[in-house]
Amino acid sequence: MNSLLGFVLISVLILIVIVQIARVTELAGIRRGDKETQKLTNKRNANYMMWFLAGFMIFCVVSALHYKNYFLGYGPHTAASSHGKLIDSLFNTTLFFTGIVFVATHIALFYFSWKYKEEEGVKAEYIAHDTRLEIIWTAIPAVVMAILVVFGLSAWNEIMADTEDEFIEIEATGYQFAWHLRYPGSDNLLGTRNYKMIDGSNPIGQDWEDIKNHDDLHPGEIVLPVGEKVRVRITARDVLHNFYLPHFRVKMDAVPGMPTYFVFTPEVTTEQYRENLKEYEEYQVPADLEDPEGPQKWEVFNYELACAELCGKGHFSMKRIVKIVERDVYDEWLKEQQPYYMTSIRNTDADPFKGQKLASDSPEEEAPAEEVSEDADIVAMNAESAE
Repeated sequence: MNSLLGFVLISVLILIVIVQIARVTELAGIRRGDKETQKLTNKRNANYMMWFLAGFMIFCVVSALHYKNYFLGYGPHTAASSHGKLIDSLFNTTLFFTGIVFVATHIALFYFSWKYKEEEGVKAEYIAHDTRLEIIWTAIPAVVMAILVVFGLSAWNEIMADTEDEFIEIEATGYQFAWHLRYPGSDNLLGTRNYKMIDGSNPIGQDWEDIKNHDDLHPGEIVLPVGEKVRVRITARDVLHNFYLPHFRVKMDAVPGMPTYFVFTPEVTTEQYRENLKEYEEYQVPADLEDPEGPQKWEVFNYELACAELCGKGHFSMKRIVKIVERDVYDEWLKEQQPYYMTSIRNTDADPFKGQKLASDSPEEEAPAEEVSEDADIVAMNAESAE
């Protein structure tokens, strides 16, 4: 807060100085005459251009070096997934070429503004076109762009290929303004959905007549085992959202009516990532500046799921915690989760099997004997066959 206030005060003082200098210059110009004033102004502005160029380039380099440990792909923020390294490599390749263009064009812009300032007795030369120059500045970008496109397509085809290997499948549904998560239960199958069935008790439109839905889990966070392939079903309930796991380089649109997916393998647990952050002084500071004795930044770090699409005024709140753990910890967490159907739907008016006995019912969850219909055995057999 103090640093921000200091920055504002310094900015105001600099603005006052600039205004006063401009006023003095204006008064001096009135005394000298318009022509002389214009000549001096052009020269001064041309020099300012060069000073600004130098200052701007120094600022870009210094700020990049200063904040590099906060950037994805640098310092402690190397990719935490198997495919992420390929994305970081592609990004660095793109940055190399665009960085050259950035520096070259800015030097040319400000240098030409200085070199070709208005001078007495000098007349600008009119050049309609230069064929050789036009070929050069068309061919070079075309070749560079072709290289980047080939690398990009190769990376895309490798990363976005679906998988037939063994994997864990979960589902994320975006809506204004949160993510609804779904895991398969003991059958390892996600049940069918129908958007027409969405209501207050059925937030994603699960078809409760599909037995596969009966053991599906609705956790409040994403927990995944390290080193195992994960396939995420991604969809949206209202407007366009974007499923974004920045530390894993996972990003995919969530489109209403058009399910998408992303396959990735997390390679770094949450605890391992914290240990990596611990080695950098930027994260050895209190997470809450108002509590200097509290935990440090590296201690409170968590992976997160965010929405990377501007979806409305509550867009900022679309966040879920993501935890990457060892397999035994993941198995224990799964055991603690309760199926949504059994805790929120079973034997309510929304349950198509209300009053009927299911194979998945535990003794204490069974309906009273007088409510059990004659076809309970058939329902139980259907449940067993679905499993």
